[in-house]
Amino acid sequence: MTTTASGNALPQAWRPPMGWNSWDSYGTTVTEDEVLANARFMAEHLLAAGWDTLVIDIDWYDPTARAHGYNADAPLILDGYGRQLPDPARFPSAADGRGFAPLAAAVHELGLKLGVHMMRGIPRLAVDRDLPVYGTDYTARDIADLDHVCKWNPDNYGLNQKHPGAQAWYDAQLDLFASWGLDFLKVDDMQTPFHADEIAAHHRAIAKAEAKYGRPIDLSLSPGGWVSTGYVDFLRGNAQMWRISDDLWDRWEDIYQQFARLARWAPFQTTGHWADADMVPFGHIGLRAERGDDRQSRLTPDEQRTLLALWCMGRSPLMVGGDLPTSEPDTIALLANPALREVLAGSTNNHETVRERIFARWWEDDSYRGEFIVWAADAADWADGTPSAHPGGHYAALFWTGDDDFDIGGNIQLQSIVGLDARDDDWTLTDLFAGMPGGDADVRIEGEGADRIITGTIPAHGALWVALDRK
Repeated sequence: MTTTASGNALPQAWRPPMGWNSWDSYGTTVTEDEVLANARFMAEHLLAAGWDTLVIDIDWYDPTARAHGYNADAPLILDGYGRQLPDPARFPSAADGRGFAPLAAAVHELGLKLGVHMMRGIPRLAVDRDLPVYGTDYTARDIADLDHVCKWNPDNYGLNQKHPGAQAWYDAQLDLFASWGLDFLKVDDMQTPFHADEIAAHHRAIAKAEAKYGRPIDLSLSPGGWVSTGYVDFLRGNAQMWRISDDLWDRWEDIYQQFARLARWAPFQTTGHWADADMVPFGHIGLRAERGDDRQSRLTPDEQRTLLALWCMGRSPLMVGGDLPTSEPDTIALLANPALREVLAGSTNNHETVRERIFARWWEDDSYRGEFIVWAADAADWADGTPSAHPGGHYAALFWTGDDDFDIGGNIQLQSIVGLDARDDDWTLTDLFAGMPGGDADVRIEGEGADRIITGTIPAHGALWVALDRK
């Protein structure tokens, strides 16, 4: 259990997790050597900045896994109870029933955590073979639900949650994962549509495994299209993370769509439970991915800074998708920025304050340029007791979605960020991207007293991200 400096216990996921996921780089095909290469790179270059989790994404149990899709009737590797086992050709240390235990131990030795992806339900192959459900007199056919299956992945049938064997199946699966020492479980096909019974069943299974093995397992739910904020109390009671969109890739449009979603969910972010804006498609992606081919991320440097500032101001988990050892140095420098963890862990009252459509000529609809969006937050001590880097201060992010540069002018008064009661205090501004690739931003405080403004120029699809401190 994680504790504070004073010895008090911390909740799971006390700050939004920061880690690496194999999906954007390797799709269904990642190998043990590739996981370890990313783990070693993370430990050496990014652990000090807060990055500490690695997640092996889908189909680690399919020996026929390939890029650009899934395989129908794949010969999944299962144990005698239908539980998935790692493909020993890709994960040699898993041979002879060892599962991910040796890999988890190696990752833990680096000071990191290990997680895996899992699909909702039970393997079709287990049902076809009518394998027994561990610890029960039931079989896979007794508990399968053939009417509620994933629409996009052929591996599994659904589970009949009205049958007691369904809970026993998840209990046995999670017991196996916990025996390997896993720290993180990403479960897919859970929220679109919203499978409340399945989510609750996973939560119960994890709780049993945690009690037995004495280590926490964070639960992350995917995907997140159309997920309503009306589910927030239920989600907080059953998971540490839940997606709020479908898959995000290295397209500006995908980032743009997250502005509204994060603005909707930011008021609900709370210690231990985080709405997740999805992967960070930076660096070397598409090596053997489900979508696209081998490439460095197509996002511009300004678009990458926008994503990081927005995800942090919205307190979304950060799960980078690029193969770390072969990503460009500028990408690694952005990820190593200490401001990422600082704002994720040490901010509160995070909210969108301004969102305005800008026209070159306000009276001409066809002169639309883009949206000017502003977020604000208060600096705060971290949940683990770490003092705020900006005690009594604030954070602000100013975004521009247009295709040309945008001059803020006098539109953003300083008092709109620091508060009316503090508008006459002396404030200094720190660029949170200072020294990062791309150079320092054009952002400053101008004016006197209550008339002071935050001004500057925002590049196309760019962001200005700052901390504000009293002198």
